[in-house]
Amino acid sequence: MESCREIVESVCDVYVGNRELVEKMLAAALTNGNILFEDYPGLGKTLLAKVFARVIGADYSRIQFTPDLLPSDIIGIKIWRGNGFEFIRGPIFTNVLLADEINRSPPKTQAALLEAMEEKQVTVEGETYRLNLPFFVIATQNPIEQEGTYPLPEAQMDRFMLRMRPGYPETIEEEMEILRRRMEWQKDDPTDDISPVITLREFMELQAKVERVYVDESILRYISELVRETRNHELVELGSSPRGGLALLKLSRAFAVMEGRDFVIPDDVKRVAVEALSHRIILKFEYAVEGVRAEEVVEDVLNSVRVPKYESQKSQ
Repeated sequence: MESCREIVESVCDVYVGNRELVEKMLAAALTNGNILFEDYPGLGKTLLAKVFARVIGADYSRIQFTPDLLPSDIIGIKIWRGNGFEFIRGPIFTNVLLADEINRSPPKTQAALLEAMEEKQVTVEGETYRLNLPFFVIATQNPIEQEGTYPLPEAQMDRFMLRMRPGYPETIEEEMEILRRRMEWQKDDPTDDISPVITLREFMELQAKVERVYVDESILRYISELVRETRNHELVELGSSPRGGLALLKLSRAFAVMEGRDFVIPDDVKRVAVEALSHRIILKFEYAVEGVRAEEVVEDVLNSVRVPKYESQKSQ
């Protein structure tokens, strides 16, 4: 679809890196899915989040997670004014929330995001406040620096639709392009000069279109078999939850819209299975200490589950 292509192109005009990463980010955003970027510092994760929010015309907030950050610093707080309490909204009341270095805050503060990530609402002193839509969280964490960090609990990891690793630039040309663009911008943060390529209303219309994409019964079976096989794999202690299957369903429909189709094909599912399922898997201890990665398990599952084939594809 042309509007989706324009979004990806506009982001890639600023962010030098893996185009596939940007496309998967857009697919998650089209379903209000939360994203976890887990990689080393300095790889452009924060810039990518800011640029993406600007391109789709969304409001953006950034929270730097620190050991002394409180839940009220994220959600907001009630204060007494005149004849009653007034709720002062926190930075979570936005469209795109960047939770930077999320694992640097203790579990109590991390948990402040759980309700918002899943239910798109927050509760303060028994009163519920709905968040603005679209809403999704883009979180970052450093996988190598463990001192002074608090590992994300499994319940919170499961709330992330995707876990992705941007990685280092693949070629010397990409490294040079980063330097060229810095010279062209003449400043470190070029986001103020970026114009949206789509309005927020138009983006929400794209999200609504995702919900109308047809999914054949054979695709539903394929997704279910993938998820179930992660539980049966010999290296796995705990496999993907049903939420992993829902993530694959939503993402595959989003990819169909991005490709201009009104139906899902198996490649839509396979395209994002590793990023959608690997962080929902707990390996058996003996394999984890040997350096086996959950991504390898998902790839093995993809190779073992039969891919459905079509003679014709129904659409609606």
